[in-house]
Amino acid sequence: MSTVALTADTLKDQIEQNDIVLVDFWAAWCGPCRMFGPVFEKASEQHPDIVFGKVDTEAEQELAAAARITSIPTLMAFRDGVLVFSQPGALPARDLENLIGQIRAIDPAELAAAKAR
Repeated sequence: MSTVALTADTLKDQIEQNDIVLVDFWAAWCGPCRMFGPVFEKASEQHPDIVFGKVDTEAEQELAAAARITSIPTLMAFRDGVLVFSQPGALPARDLENLIGQIRAIDPAELAAAKAR
């Protein structure tokens, strides 16, 4: 699966309807964003069961503000509707793969307990 553009209208549904969602907050003028883009795209092709979404912070300023994005790129990861990772900065491919492995390894029962709190 390739990356999908996410907006304020689609982000919540994607997070709620999919097991794992990775969200790249980016902008076209951002050099590190342009460097991370191909890494993110390649990972999306290697993991078709994961939603890889991109939020253009210029077009979706209110969404970026609501997500408290202060630096781009920022990568957020959701597992079973729970935010499990949020970090600014471009990740190298091996670090992104490592992160995906860690997200897959999260115990769903622990997430269910976190949601219940």
